[in-house]
Amino acid sequence: MTAVERAHAAAATVLDPEIRVLTIDELGILRGVTVAEDGTVVVNITPTYVGCPAMDTIRADVAESVRAAGFADVEVTVSWSPAWTTDWLDDTARAKLRDAGIAPPAGPRFAYVPPHLRLPIRPAAPRCPRCGSTGTTELSRFGSTACKALWRCDTCREPFDYVREHP
Repeated sequence: MTAVERAHAAAATVLDPEIRVLTIDELGILRGVTVAEDGTVVVNITPTYVGCPAMDTIRADVAESVRAAGFADVEVTVSWSPAWTTDWLDDTARAKLRDAGIAPPAGPRFAYVPPHLRLPIRPAAPRCPRCGSTGTTELSRFGSTACKALWRCDTCREPFDYVREHP
């Protein structure tokens, strides 16, 4: 395994501090890893949104994980472009969210529409991650974290977090 592969593997194990069932790699936050000639590892991440309160923790966890893999010098950089999108959640990540009782984004994947062309249409309601019902009601635009909303299933009556679509 090359140094880049070892460093990437170490960074990829870091759990998102707000959605502890997914790694930053599964979320699409981990954007790249390079190793400079002097041995410094540079890990590039993209926040899920501007002002994400978890970024300091993610930076510290990434640096600690990569250092534990045997790299003394670690730099964690942030890229804002391209902006993170829920489309970067693959099917495995979506399944892990459902298994944890968190509804994944209900909107379409890989259908980017520039912001100036988007219509003000509310996305489809999420399926209940517990019983699969499509009859769900939003209780609050804000859930346990700023990137989630609180919903309730009209069938099983259980509340659940929903990871909101993000362009």
